[in-house]
Amino acid sequence: MSVIPSEAVASEPVTPDLGTVADDLARAALAMARRFNHPGATLWCASARWPFHARHVAVEFVHPVIVGKRALASLTVPAGADLVATLRASVRPGDMVVALAPADDPAVADVMRRGQAWGVETIWIGSGPRPPAGAADHVVWLDTDDSVQASEQFVRLYHMLWELTHVCFEHPGLMKVPDECTDEVCVTCSDEGRLAEVVSVDGDEAVVRTPDGQERVDISLLDTPAPNDLILIHAGFAIR
Repeated sequence: MSVIPSEAVASEPVTPDLGTVADDLARAALAMARRFNHPGATLWCASARWPFHARHVAVEFVHPVIVGKRALASLTVPAGADLVATLRASVRPGDMVVALAPADDPAVADVMRRGQAWGVETIWIGSGPRPPAGAADHVVWLDTDDSVQASEQFVRLYHMLWELTHVCFEHPGLMKVPDECTDEVCVTCSDEGRLAEVVSVDGDEAVVRTPDGQERVDISLLDTPAPNDLILIHAGFAIR
């Protein structure tokens, strides 16, 4: 029985878990198709480390290469821009944000964390150590530390993301978003907690941003939050 030298093993390219990547891509594509199915939905693409990839993603969606496919609104966040501030001023509920970045990118992590309050679908594509669970609505990740290999595979990933999104359009039944709850339950009894972003503070009240628009909430239970802080609200009160 022959023995493979250790240096040869180390040089072998890392093969991603295709099952996991395929499942994550499919879920992300379905969510994006449902968002794009509503007029005015826009995809925002960002990557401080690989701005050329962000531009490539935007071009894929806004300028389809296959005749008969829909052109989907897509924009790139300029490289060097304050990512959080730019998206805060630009996105609207129903939009999507796709970012290509490693897990240790603090600006991308902050954007992903605020997605729920902004009402946007978040997709994080990257490689190397994986972000913690729940870091984004959809995490599409390559298990490799080889930057060149990862960059090549990113191109395949977002081409497939574009194609799968259009495949979803071809099945109208998939475009129907299932109701989360059909029972009539008041907010208080449902123990509902929603993430919101503080816009301004006025005494014991604050104006906050939510997917449903701006609301006034009571903040008397908290130490006074500052604008742009994230808070959890329940039945008109900030509780965390």
